[in-house]
Amino acid sequence: MTAQNSVKPHELVERALELSRADGCVVIADEESSANLRWAGNSLTTNGVTRGRTLTVVATVDGQEGTASGVVSREAVTGDDLEALVRAAEAAARAAGPAEDAQPLLAPTGPASADFTAAPDETTAEVYAAFAPALGEALARARKSGRLLYGFANHMVTSTYLGTSTGVRLRHDQPTGTLELNAKTADLSASAWAGAATRDFRDVDVEALEAQLTQRLAWAERKVELPAGRYETLLPPSALADLMIYMTWSAGGRDAKEGRTVFSKPGGRTRVGERLAQLPLTLRSDPARAGLEASPFVVAHASGGDSSVFDNGLPLAPTDWIRGGELTNLLTTRHSAGLTGLPVRPSIDNLVFEGAEPEHGATLDEMVARTERGLLLTCLWYIREVDPATLLLTGLTRDGVYLVENGEVKGAVNNFRFNESPVDLLGRITEIGRTERCLPREWGDWFTRAAMPPVRVADFHMSSVSQAS
Repeated sequence: MTAQNSVKPHELVERALELSRADGCVVIADEESSANLRWAGNSLTTNGVTRGRTLTVVATVDGQEGTASGVVSREAVTGDDLEALVRAAEAAARAAGPAEDAQPLLAPTGPASADFTAAPDETTAEVYAAFAPALGEALARARKSGRLLYGFANHMVTSTYLGTSTGVRLRHDQPTGTLELNAKTADLSASAWAGAATRDFRDVDVEALEAQLTQRLAWAERKVELPAGRYETLLPPSALADLMIYMTWSAGGRDAKEGRTVFSKPGGRTRVGERLAQLPLTLRSDPARAGLEASPFVVAHASGGDSSVFDNGLPLAPTDWIRGGELTNLLTTRHSAGLTGLPVRPSIDNLVFEGAEPEHGATLDEMVARTERGLLLTCLWYIREVDPATLLLTGLTRDGVYLVENGEVKGAVNNFRFNESPVDLLGRITEIGRTERCLPREWGDWFTRAAMPPVRVADFHMSSVSQAS
């Protein structure tokens, strides 16, 4: 057994709490393991398995002016490192002023996690037992047909152990798998992308993804030049996810109450209760959503605008951010909820967008077949905020934009820069398809648990032609 792993993660948590001399203490142990594959030009290039450990200590110190907090995180922590880490957190707390978000540390709301003392979950190369042969067959087909396949598959398991001086003992195991597959023509003149998010790679259909890429490269054999302008546009789930994730990240209750965001109203009010879309769409998060399971309690390694270390261990419940087209909730901590008068609604690590018939809506192909004239996107990238007051975003299309006429794809068009507010876009959605799990292209390094439908949007603003490929 290595020195790093000679002390079990739950033992690190307990020892750190025993060493604490602060008025309050929170300890978070994150044990990570990952396995990855990478391929380029139809050949596997690298693979590897890694292990890691991070320990975070939050010390709280009471004073006449309020409670201060200090947070220190370190990697590869062993038993010998514990006291120095705890003392560093306590020193940081004593050097800090009173914490604005200070709240009493939470007492247990239920029993300790039954597996709190069990060994962390781990991933290995065996997670690719079914996926790797299917990938090998796809690479062979690509070589034979003159296409080039590039891509990356990664699987990570994080076991989080949370303990507090008030008696909280919670654990969550989070598997996260992502696949990005890129196909190019032999002369590199055309490119197509497909992605998938998964918990274990057993549900990844490589052949179906490859067929989708092959079809898109065939569409690209005909080139059509189009000018900038406003077009009816079909957004696939990945593109919609990137826009909705950014919107949710921007939905802080305190910022809205203080007049700084698109969700603000004059007079220190928010837009909660306002109708944002005419269609009965719902945007929600649920830690127990099948296939998108996420931590059922708050794990906050630092305090920020919409997170607080004092909320560690707070139970998370299903939350509708938008229900039936109406804005129903904004992100809050216990502290910001008290400032704004809004309910406590912490962030949850998944996001689901649904129409009235989430499981029976149209597929993207069926929506294409009903399109008189419009654009079909693949994905968005390099998304940046232009104006927080309207949440105007700009970015680029990538890996395939296609012209659809009379229900058929006529060819690939040039890429565009777009300017759109996802909030304004909600009001211009005219059709919502079937919700499915997807991989956000732009934000997939930070947020992978999303289920989105394809949507039809009127007058999507392609602000200029882009030379990006």
